[in-house]
Amino acid sequence: MEEKTRAEQEPELIALQRKSLEILRVFKKFCDEHHLLFYFCGGCCIGTVRHGGFIPWDDDVDVFMPREDYETLGKLWQQEMGHTQYRYCRNSETEFHRSLLSAISDEETTFIKERQADLDISHGVRLEILPLDGCPASRLRRKIQILWGLVYQIYMNQEPPTSKGKALETLGRVMLALVPTWKRRYRLAKTAERHMSRYPFASCKKTTELCARYQYMVNEYPHSAFEKAIYRPFEGEEMPIPAGYDTYLRMAFGDYMKLPPPSQQVPKHEAVLIDLHTSYRRYKGVAYCVEKDS
Repeated sequence: MEEKTRAEQEPELIALQRKSLEILRVFKKFCDEHHLLFYFCGGCCIGTVRHGGFIPWDDDVDVFMPREDYETLGKLWQQEMGHTQYRYCRNSETEFHRSLLSAISDEETTFIKERQADLDISHGVRLEILPLDGCPASRLRRKIQILWGLVYQIYMNQEPPTSKGKALETLGRVMLALVPTWKRRYRLAKTAERHMSRYPFASCKKTTELCARYQYMVNEYPHSAFEKAIYRPFEGEEMPIPAGYDTYLRMAFGDYMKLPPPSQQVPKHEAVLIDLHTSYRRYKGVAYCVEKDS
């Protein structure tokens, strides 16, 4: 199958990719100024290697950061960039995003995901950031780390897991029923996060991604794959990918150089509304936080 050319793509998707690239430039400049390590993951990493830019049907930017850099970013961004249109988004005691990640959202745009349409949060176009953590050498401690990761996911998403069988799903429902308020769930999630991230990224021989689906949580990448970033062309600019990108991508996605079937060549996020020229705030009560008829 021949790969689609840029001209054959939907104009809205191309415009969305350009807006995502604008946010990426702002993010990269900030990280470079503060010596924070990040690199593409998932679709953008594959896109860099396979396409020299966005996967033609990709609709967002995702990056990895080692846990220490990830936490530092959150503090510095809010201090130095809080007055700009680029907002740092992450669950807190007072704000629930139904997400395990943090993100940089462009407040002057609109990208309302179906999964978040009931929430009064920032609904701009986002760059999403996933933390990387160290893996303990002990197999028992590694299993405990994954269990803490599952506890974190249940309380931080306020949803039971549905991909690991009925028993775990039922346990998740019980855990949520026993802790009925967001504030208490958030505090338990933060406790779980402290336990699961207690193994320093820099000093462990293996690395893992715990704020992800279970199929990725159980992966144990060699630390050398993420020890540093290397730069490759992405949409005509030099952008960072993990030094051991081939090891990472093969462990996570298999034969990543092979194009998926046409049926899978579609954007992965279902959007209720996209408007790259208007702030999402205009659509409150219209496209998100819509009152349901009683």
